Amino acid sequence: MNGQRTAMSDGIDVMVSKKEAIAEGVMHFEFRPASGERLPAFTAGSHIDIALPNGAIRQYSLCNAPQECDRYEIAVLLEPNGRGGSRSAHGDLKQGDEVRISAPRNHFALVPARHSILIAGGIGVTPLLSMAEQLTRSGASFKMHYCTRSVARTAFAQRIGVSAFASRVHFHHDDGDAGQRFDVRQVLNEPARDTHLYVCGPGGFMDHVIQAAQAAGWAEECIHFEYFAGAPADTSHDRAFEVMLAQTGCVVSVAADKTVVQALAAQGIDVPVSCEQGVCGTCVMRVLEGEPDHRDVYFSDAERAANDQFTPCCSRAKSYRLVIDF
Repeated sequence: MNGQRTAMSDGIDVMVSKKEAIAEGVMHFEFRPASGERLPAFTAGSHIDIALPNGAIRQYSLCNAPQECDRYEIAVLLEPNGRGGSRSAHGDLKQGDEVRISAPRNHFALVPARHSILIAGGIGVTPLLSMAEQLTRSGASFKMHYCTRSVARTAFAQRIGVSAFASRVHFHHDDGDAGQRFDVRQVLNEPARDTHLYVCGPGGFMDHVIQAAQAAGWAEECIHFEYFAGAPADTSHDRAFEVMLAQTGCVVSVAADKTVVQALAAQGIDVPVSCEQGVCGTCVMRVLEGEPDHRDVYFSDAERAANDQFTPCCSRAKSYRLVIDF
């Protein structure tokens, strides 16, 4: 919890100005500044951290148009078997409440391109909505494919239907007609260096789309994605290792059942953390020596192969010792 407080110490106080159910299991929230001033500017693909009533800090993508700095909008899917963040948002967060958020951060930014393809799975539509707004405003070429289990679980359908980009969006529902089903190979059958792909949604859905893109010959630098949660890691073979802080020479042992963040905290060394799943990048540290065991979804394959950074909230070490710059 010390790390969580550190991560939000410079936060922004906002008021919940709107809360409404917009699809089965999906709650839409609007936040406005408690001070009456404008909120920090953001770009499409950005997310914010939110300190929820149950004490958890979670990340949610902004889904409104980037030029709208009088408010931020997010949507939260209820995850009954999650870690409690979505339950607190749905059940505890009320219209009129004041909450603390972080300034927007963007690890999923748009890249200038001749054409863009946006593929959303379920609640993964949130950052892509903001991208669609920005691309439309700039007059850029794009198509969007929005995949859900059913019409009832399709958040923002009404908003998309009356938007300036409605004609560019194709809806695909699992329970719809066969002709409406999402054919990923057909959508991605023409890779080009000046076309960029953006994917967001559940992990299995994203893996399917990314693997299809790679099989079709898409270049890695043209595939952009953002995971909402890290995949559960196999911890059955975890072993103890050491981390050494390069600046002080302090050596800390990390037990097999503890994370680096937990081990450092036990020695009075607080690391700013937020998601604790290797998603947000808040805790990233530089690695000077040793080989990390990467368990994040934050870094690209090329960044992991460089072995010069890691996420201490979830990643471990393949070598006996990691020397870190912190």
